[in-house]
Amino acid sequence: MVVTPSQAAVVYEALAPAEPVTGREAAEVTEMAEAPEVTETAAEEAGATDDTVTERFLRLRPLLFSVIYHMLGSVADTEDALQEVWLAWAARHRAPAAGPVVNARAYLVRTAVNQALARRTDLRRRRETYVGCWLPEPLFVTEDDASGPVERAEVVSTAVLVVLETLSPLERAVFVLHEVFGFGHPEIADALGRSPAAVRQLAVRARRHVHARRPRHRPEPGRHAEATARFAEAALGGDLQALLRVLAPDVTLWTDGGGKGPAVSARPVHGRERVAALFLAIAGALPVDLPGLRIRLRRTAGDPCALVVTDAGPLAALIVDLAPDGDRITAVYSVTNPDKLAGARELAERGPGGRVDGSTGTNSG
Repeated sequence: MVVTPSQAAVVYEALAPAEPVTGREAAEVTEMAEAPEVTETAAEEAGATDDTVTERFLRLRPLLFSVIYHMLGSVADTEDALQEVWLAWAARHRAPAAGPVVNARAYLVRTAVNQALARRTDLRRRRETYVGCWLPEPLFVTEDDASGPVERAEVVSTAVLVVLETLSPLERAVFVLHEVFGFGHPEIADALGRSPAAVRQLAVRARRHVHARRPRHRPEPGRHAEATARFAEAALGGDLQALLRVLAPDVTLWTDGGGKGPAVSARPVHGRERVAALFLAIAGALPVDLPGLRIRLRRTAGDPCALVVTDAGPLAALIVDLAPDGDRITAVYSVTNPDKLAGARELAERGPGGRVDGSTGTNSG
């Protein structure tokens, strides 16, 4: 091994923010840092040039991207929706009869939320015909993305994103805006065209639903990264005893291949012995001469991730969830759909900073 799992944990902690920031805390920082800059008077609006219109949008783009991504769980759809937000923003400033935008942040967030809600129906139809389990598309980030209050608000884990898929579109919008980004109920009511009382009811239902399925806890980043590295090494190396040590008895495995990548089951697989047996079968089936098979530790918006790559590109993204009171893995999310790994191609070959393993040792015994 080139880097041990414990060393990988140190690498991950260096890449991650020093202290996880809650959605409420990050939103408060964002309010203080951004609100005075994006509140516009009628005179400023009247004198806005194309450059200033673009600058205002770009300043808020990370926040808008984060809001839409948390509502859709798809990077590609988020980019498409964000393009529509930009077109609406630019058109709004070209309209001669349009009045001034009093607060660009509120206006753009409202437009972004409505774009995301409009895309939920299409996404639901596509997922009805999706082959196998559907998992959120991993949002891979680098140390450069971890600076600034908006980026640091992206602390929703894959496990929570999976639970958010079970909410109604409005419940999800309210949960994301209130719990993740700290928007107040009156602001959300304005964005959704609902009364504050209705928004509060949606917030209560959404919070109760999410917390019932995913108790509020976040593993310590270094420990989470170390468990991820140990699991990936054991799974790809075909080490049964190591797998049994790291997996919780009630672990569940979700595999998302989308009919395009390898997936061991179209349904979730429950139980330590069954999950371990499946990964042993995968390790045994991999060609001995698969060129450049290796594991690299990378980071998604909410979790460490073991990226399995070959010389041809990314093969799988493995993300795990830990029990609140220990180091055992309670959930494994395996994404092998190549469409969802497009964002990992460049990261896969970045320098050795996130490298876990020079080779997996697969088929060694």
